[in-house]
Amino acid sequence: MAKFVVTLRLPDVFDDAFMALIPRHRAFINRLIEEDIIEAYAISADRTRGWVTMNGQTAEAIRTVVEQFPLFRFLLGIEVDELFVFDSKASRFPAISLN
Repeated sequence: MAKFVVTLRLPDVFDDAFMALIPRHRAFINRLIEEDIIEAYAISADRTRGWVTMNGQTAEAIRTVVEQFPLFRFLLGIEVDELFVFDSKASRFPAISLN
């Protein structure tokens, strides 16, 4: 299965309709993390962009999942890029403990 990074562009202003969907959106993201579809989810400190590392067969399959995000209709743009290398501490074996 391939890995992709999705770049999200968030709206400049979060209106009441956007804010009302955040709990449902977070629940959906958490479920995808538990299902190993999402590896990492991050939003910039200024809340203008987000990055989601996802597992899937194709960019089209990833886009289909992103289109199911409860906040999708508010996104100003998305980019889906397949990764050649994805390395992180979380993907490595844990340190051996001699205890």
